[in-house]
Amino acid sequence: QVQLVESGGGLVQAGGSLSLSCAASRSIFSIVTMEWYRQAPGKQRELVAGITRGGSTNYAGSVRGRFTISRDNGKNTVYLQMNSLKPEDTGVYYCSVLTTPRYWGQGTQVTVSS
Repeated sequence: QVQLVESGGGLVQAGGSLSLSCAASRSIFSIVTMEWYRQAPGKQRELVAGITRGGSTNYAGSVRGRFTISRDNGKNTVYLQMNSLKPEDTGVYYCSVLTTPRYWGQGTQVTVSS
């Protein structure tokens, strides 16, 4: 079992930046894939970015080139650097680990004003 705690959300103007963190309650070294999802009001939760233990990354097309996912296994933390934010990036951002079962954090709100 692993508990995940996200932080770093907030209100920012369009074009601004935010950095999210996800701290895990135990070592993430053995966890192959960690991911960030988001859920906008009235929409389904969608994958934003993922990163493997080896550092390979994947991004949703809508954020590629603007967001960067990274992980620090020594600190048991995954990060999401978000630049050039747009109003459509607004939503609750969740950290998740691709394990069986899958675990989720409680989410952190990101609001981008136009």
